[in-house]
Amino acid sequence: MSTTTLAAPTALFSTARTTATAARVLRQLRHDPRTIALMLLVPCLMLVLLRYVFDASPRTFDNIGASLLGIFPLITMFLVTSIATLRERTSGTLERLLAMPLGKADLIAGYALAFGTVAVVQSALATGLAVWLLGLDVTGSPWLLLLVALLDALLGTALGLFVSAFAASEFQAVQFMPAVIFPQLLLCGLFTPRADMHPLLEAVSDVLPMSYAVDGMNEVLHHTDLTSAFLRDVLIVAGCALLVLVLGAATLRRRTD
Repeated sequence: MSTTTLAAPTALFSTARTTATAARVLRQLRHDPRTIALMLLVPCLMLVLLRYVFDASPRTFDNIGASLLGIFPLITMFLVTSIATLRERTSGTLERLLAMPLGKADLIAGYALAFGTVAVVQSALATGLAVWLLGLDVTGSPWLLLLVALLDALLGTALGLFVSAFAASEFQAVQFMPAVIFPQLLLCGLFTPRADMHPLLEAVSDVLPMSYAVDGMNEVLHHTDLTSAFLRDVLIVAGCALLVLVLGAATLRRRTD
């Protein structure tokens, strides 16, 4: 009598597989000092540059510095994540991983965990620099600034994971930045209050996550306590990041039979 052994089904999500994926990505990042510099140092350097651009008008820095504290991490994490993930797609690494007992949820969560870890360091450095060294005047708690900056960085990570599925080269990945980031940058309320925009543009800005990131930073800038508007803003940014991560997982598929 012959017997057939059936492989146990792979669990939809495994903490061990997720942390192993995150550790692998972090090891790769450790050997790429240019990427580390882009993620950790560039946002800080941009804040320093901005502070001294408005050296004669510190109040201007206070008004826009908090907003950019959330925008810079989003942009840098979007660039780094989209390019790094695309490299693994085009090199066949993702396809080989998907052929192993590794679920899509494990893979996408591992990437999010790895880049999220870097985002924590990035956001902490930028927030500490802006508040304690550059003198950013914030009415609310700096920890709330850090929270929004971290959520923005995670949103940038999620967007980068998602758009990498639609690019065939690193150049194309960078080309997504004008399409995905620039409209949000123009409509988020950084340059003019969203209520002063054309009604059509204001309606568009109401569905863009960066608008709520800027709103959340402004709430911390002007209020000492938690406000319902701040809670709404951070929940929307977090929800958008989670939604885009789910969409990113849907793009993970084998490209060959």
